[in-house]
Amino acid sequence: MFVKSPTTGQVKTRLAAEIGEDAAVRLYRCFVEDLISMVEKLDTSLRICFYPPETKSLFLQWLGEQHGYIPQTGDDLGERLKNAFVDAFEQGFSKVVAIGSDSPDLPASFLRQAFEELDFNDAVVGPSSDGGYYLIGFSADSFAPEAFDGIAWSTSAVLGQTRMKLKMHGLGVHLLPQWHDVDTRSDLDGLVTRTGNRPLSSSKTFDLIRRSDGRMPQS
Repeated sequence: MFVKSPTTGQVKTRLAAEIGEDAAVRLYRCFVEDLISMVEKLDTSLRICFYPPETKSLFLQWLGEQHGYIPQTGDDLGERLKNAFVDAFEQGFSKVVAIGSDSPDLPASFLRQAFEELDFNDAVVGPSSDGGYYLIGFSADSFAPEAFDGIAWSTSAVLGQTRMKLKMHGLGVHLLPQWHDVDTRSDLDGLVTRTGNRPLSSSKTFDLIRRSDGRMPQS
């Protein structure tokens, strides 16, 4: 799981421009904690890939010592993803799935399906509604590091370019259902709408929103 240090001005910057930096940081912390709770319910090994790489002590204090931690290394997101996969496979994992920390209501069933599909496919990708992806995974014998090269990160072209790279290397790809990152105020409103009348008691994100009368206040 890829996580950034919850520092003012460094996370959810587009959302922060609309709801304020402090509110955005509080939300991001909730996103991460909710996603960790979701992953912990599955029969899988969780590793926190943290950034910047010199902030491990902050993450230990925030999230506890019960998780595995590895620093994100590389000049861009592509290199950081590639290096994280290489490290995990070198540690002996046979299937590795990377998720971000922008989709606090990501269904556990999607992550479970990702691991299951790697028994039958070379790669698995979870498309996000903004043209990127919320998840990517490989098995050890089909890993294609080139999938992360030459990608226009943080644009709507990410998914299409990644699928083209995988196709060029002859890999069979399973696409998971589309899901939604929360990067803007509109995305946050969409998150509230999606939840509808679902129980919110176990979600720190929804608890924070609920305490703000259904939407984060503008700072």
